[in-house]
Amino acid sequence: MKEESPKAIIYALAANFGIAVCKFAAASFTGSGSMFAEAIHSTADCGNQLLLLFGLRQARRPASPLHPMGGGREINFYSLLVALLLFFVGGAFSVYEGVHRLVAREPLQYAYVALVVLGVSVVLEAFSLWGAMKEIRRVHPEKALWRWFRETRESELLVVAGEDIAALAGLAMAFAAVLLTLVTGNAVYDALGSIAVGLLLMVIAWLVAREVKSMIVGESASPEVRRAIEAHLRARGEIRSIINMITLQWGRHVVVAVQAEMIDYASGRAMVDAINVIEADLQAAFPQVRWVFFEPDVPRA
Repeated sequence: MKEESPKAIIYALAANFGIAVCKFAAASFTGSGSMFAEAIHSTADCGNQLLLLFGLRQARRPASPLHPMGGGREINFYSLLVALLLFFVGGAFSVYEGVHRLVAREPLQYAYVALVVLGVSVVLEAFSLWGAMKEIRRVHPEKALWRWFRETRESELLVVAGEDIAALAGLAMAFAAVLLTLVTGNAVYDALGSIAVGLLLMVIAWLVAREVKSMIVGESASPEVRRAIEAHLRARGEIRSIINMITLQWGRHVVVAVQAEMIDYASGRAMVDAINVIEADLQAAFPQVRWVFFEPDVPRA
């Protein structure tokens, strides 16, 4: 079955490292508040990607007596940390920097340098987003982006895509702010740009954190996987009816609990053998299904 791929995270880490170096140099040279806010954002993103890579490694830990299903859901914890860092280190700090610049009215110098760096950053950030979108389309080619965002169970890819979208939109805002400051000579636009970037990051971080929180609480398998599993079981000749079925996403794996009415068997052993065949076939058809709990029962009035 598909392993978690760190490709999108590595693309993002490489892009954000280069962007952060360029932005800090440009912010120091120009005195731009929007540029400095963007530099802090890119630095935070680098730390975020390192956290996600560490989380993926932790998620591969095998089962133990303390964690009988392994560490698959640990990546969700690190994804939540990244969302919080994006909110506070990226968003709140950018708002603070913007307010500070708004009060101090510090002038913007060498605006052309800032515009060039922002343009280069757009190209690098687009490369990072391309990597994330490539991973998304490889697995879910038919889904619209917002639907994927709401239904995905891949928290690490959710975070990377959210960061990249926020970064591109933030770069566009910063570019507009610096350009307006250059045209009008009014540094207020630069400060307002920093505040706008910060608010955008905080909104994206909140949306990402909301989705990751749902995964931590415990989500079912994605709707299409759940429907396919149920259809597979209903088509089995050994099963008369499905009374209840629960799925639970556990990292990249899925837990399935089934309560079903079986056809009549000559003995309990024959029914057990039939259930074992059903479970084996289910796991063969859906490799992501690691655990199956099957309970034969009769419908209750």
